[in-house]
Amino acid sequence: MSGKDYVEKDYYKVLGVPKDASATEIKKTYRKLAREFHPDANKGDTKAEERFKDISEAYDVLSDEKRRKEYDEARSLFANGGFRGGPGGTGSYSFDFGDLFSGSQGGGGSGGIGDVFGGLFNRGGRQAQPRRGSDVETEVTLSFEEAVDGATVPLRMTSQAPCRLCNGTGAKSGTTPRVCPTCVGSGTVSRGQGAFALSEPCRDCRGRGMIVDDPCPDCHGSGRASSARTMQVRIPAGVQDAQRIRLKGKGAQGERGGQPGDLYVTVHVDSHPVFGRKADNLTVTVPVTFPEAALGGTIEVPTLNGPSVKLKLPPGSANGLTLRARGKGATRKDGTRGDLLVTVEVVVPQTVTGDALTALEQYREATASDDPRAALFRAAKGA
Repeated sequence: MSGKDYVEKDYYKVLGVPKDASATEIKKTYRKLAREFHPDANKGDTKAEERFKDISEAYDVLSDEKRRKEYDEARSLFANGGFRGGPGGTGSYSFDFGDLFSGSQGGGGSGGIGDVFGGLFNRGGRQAQPRRGSDVETEVTLSFEEAVDGATVPLRMTSQAPCRLCNGTGAKSGTTPRVCPTCVGSGTVSRGQGAFALSEPCRDCRGRGMIVDDPCPDCHGSGRASSARTMQVRIPAGVQDAQRIRLKGKGAQGERGGQPGDLYVTVHVDSHPVFGRKADNLTVTVPVTFPEAALGGTIEVPTLNGPSVKLKLPPGSANGLTLRARGKGATRKDGTRGDLLVTVEVVVPQTVTGDALTALEQYREATASDDPRAALFRAAKGA
C-alpha cells in the first residue's frame, strides 16, 4: 500500500464508524463486518472478498493507536486533495496526488513528498520486525563448596549469531533482501477461523519477514551462523543439584535489533566426603564416645570452609541426637546462611581391655537392676 492510498482512502467510512470512535467501538464493528463478508461465508463472491480485504485493511490501521494517529494527521494535512493553509493562512494549494507520490517533483531522482510519506507509512507495508534471539541451554558441574558459596565459571557455548559475511541479512554481498509480500514483513500471517483469525509463522519467509533472492554462500540465506564463545557466568550461592538457572539476555543474539534470548544453565553438584545438604542447611555426622554421650560435655565440630565450632553435648545424649550450629550452613538468596545440623553417633569400641574393661564391668554390676527393655516387654504384653 502506498502513502497515496493512506491519504485517499477513508477508513472510517469503510468501517462505518465516526472519526472519534473508540477502540472498543472500532473492534466491535470490525468483528461484525468480518463475520458478514468473510470469504468462508461468501464462497465465490469476489465482491464480498474485496470488501473483506478493505475492512481488514481499515481495521489494521485504525486498531493501532500510533498508525491511526499518523493516518489522521495525514488526512488532515491533505484534506480534499489539497494542502491547507495558503498565503496568509487562507485558502489552499491544490496538488495532483499522482505527482505528489510519484516522486516526479523536484527532479534529480528525489522522491519529494512521496519519500516523506514512504517513510511514514513504510512504502508498501510494514518493515521487517525485530526477532528475539533463541534461548540457549548448557550444563555446568560445581564442587560442593562452589555450590554453597557461589562461583564464577567459564562456559563455552555454541549458539546462532548473525552471519559475519552478510551481517545477518542472509543476502549475497551487493544485494539486499526484500520484504515478504505474504506477511508484509511481520513474519506472521493470519488464518481465518470464522469471525476470528489465528496468527502463525509465515511459510514463505519462515517467520523472518524477509525473502532473500540471492542467498549468502556462507549461511545460505538464513542470516544466521553457528558461533562458539566463552563467557564468564556467575552461579549464585546456595544453588542446588539439578537446579536450572535462567540468565536473562545471555542467549543467542536477536535479529534486526531484536532482544537476545536467555541462557538456561543446569547445575550439577559434586558430593562432599564429610558434609551433606538439606535445603539451606548443611549436615554432618560426628562420632562421640560412650562416656561423652552418657556424661555430656563439649565436642568440637568441623565447618565448611571455616573454623571449627564447639557444641555442648547434654548428658544422656542418645545415638542420632541432632545439634544445631546456627549460621554455619549454605548461603541463602538474601545473603544470610542456614544452619549446620550435627548428628551424634555413639561409637562402641570393638575391643575393651585393661582398666577400661574393669571399669565397664563395675559399671555393669552397678546398673544391673536397671533393665532398659522392661518398658518394651510391658508394652508388648499390653500392660
